[in-house]
Amino acid sequence: MNTPKRLVLILGDQLDLKGAALRGFDFKTDEVIMVESIPEAQYVWSHKAKIALFLSAMRHFSHSLQELKYSLTYIQNSPLSIVGALKEKIVEKQITYLICVQPGEWRLKLEIEEMARELSIGLEMREDDHFYCSHQEFSQWAAAKKELRLEYFYRLMRKNHHILVDSEGNPEGGQWNFDQDNRKPYPKKGPGIIEAPVLFEPDLVTQEVLDFVNTTYSNHPGSLDHFRWPVTRQQALEALDYFVEYRLRNFGIFQDAMWTDTPFGWHSILSSSLNLKLLNPREVIHAVLDAWKKYSLDLSTVEGFVRQILGWREFVRGMYFLDMPKMAQDNYYDHQRQLPQWYWTGQTHMACMKDAIGQTLEYGYAHHIQRLMVTGNFALLAEILPSAVCDWYLAIYVDAIEWVELPNTAGMALFANGGRFTSKPYIASGAYINRMSNYCGSCKYKPEIRFGEAACPVTTLYWNFLIQHRSQFESSPRTKLMTANLKRISDADQKLIVEYADHLLNKLNHL
Repeated sequence: MNTPKRLVLILGDQLDLKGAALRGFDFKTDEVIMVESIPEAQYVWSHKAKIALFLSAMRHFSHSLQELKYSLTYIQNSPLSIVGALKEKIVEKQITYLICVQPGEWRLKLEIEEMARELSIGLEMREDDHFYCSHQEFSQWAAAKKELRLEYFYRLMRKNHHILVDSEGNPEGGQWNFDQDNRKPYPKKGPGIIEAPVLFEPDLVTQEVLDFVNTTYSNHPGSLDHFRWPVTRQQALEALDYFVEYRLRNFGIFQDAMWTDTPFGWHSILSSSLNLKLLNPREVIHAVLDAWKKYSLDLSTVEGFVRQILGWREFVRGMYFLDMPKMAQDNYYDHQRQLPQWYWTGQTHMACMKDAIGQTLEYGYAHHIQRLMVTGNFALLAEILPSAVCDWYLAIYVDAIEWVELPNTAGMALFANGGRFTSKPYIASGAYINRMSNYCGSCKYKPEIRFGEAACPVTTLYWNFLIQHRSQFESSPRTKLMTANLKRISDADQKLIVEYADHLLNKLNHL
């Protein structure tokens, strides 16, 4: 009896030579397949830098496979979907067995499973062991909880993996979470000198990709003029080493701070390398813990970083696979407005939105507070259809893969699932943005004015949102203080706020 011919699919966000897909690979009979699919870059209107990052990283990875003598079929620029191109090759080569790691997008998982049934081939969809927590472990944890909250999950992960805990399982420093120490704005004079992250000049492979993307996707948003992202494992490791050596020390205290023309701040900008699997979260956390000891760094900085990787990143992945496909359809507030066109251009009078979106178009990147409390906050307050906002986030950020993007956008920024894993809507007025940035100083709108032509739209819409959803906010101890502030606003002014908010909501494209 002949050994079944096995095909191993490696997707563009699974670029790990030690990943589960290649485990047990038989160099005599097995073959790897990778697919560059043009429709994959078009089902959301993807940023040019995101397309380029995936294609360059995939091509560099394919060279690594070839150097290691893996048999490889690499399909460039296919007009078919990933599954369409895969199906064509399976039929052509009479493949009987397909191996892959579970995709990070629900739709692709279902499409691969359906194709395997249709072709009557064996399918082995392996668990992605890149992560600390398996789907089964997360499901078991969730089933035992009345409330699904990061803090409880994060503490369990710390204990299970012996990270920042003592020999008895107690947290280093006597507390689990130092978030209160990591919320400071830059000084009033500005951030001062920030050690720039390490950037990588495009090599011949990347330059070929950049030329291709500029030609093939010329009408897509964003620029490639500043494309310097890591596209190989070696570059990703260099970026990690540089961050822990030179930038980590100031990451914690200023991780929420914003400033014009300061796109990266002290952030690691390692998320794209993590999400493409060029880096493993274990080595990232170990590098940070080593730096903590070596340089006697503040525990609050180290804990804040570890919480993002070991806590939030693992948590939202667990929630994604627990709640899909419902998560993509949730619309708790029944918001239906269209996404303003300036989300794609940055051409708005609101300085905060202009800067956050402008740098996003330039680099394909904005940090978590710009995403949550600027672009996400406005989208919630402006009653934008959640699926439209989620599509924008998935399209516009180089590190956006649906398993991480959708829970962050729909669940946290937009409260579209009604607080399934968050205790409140994350909303703020212009006063928060003014406190955490220098945006408001150059803006035509004034954050302290609640309504009228000079009023900050974020402020007007914030108070309007509280008025519209007063009963919901008053029912929770965590949000009751927000509506208590409404008592300081006269009924007449509240009426004017609602009227002016309605005016703004009907001219969102012109703010």
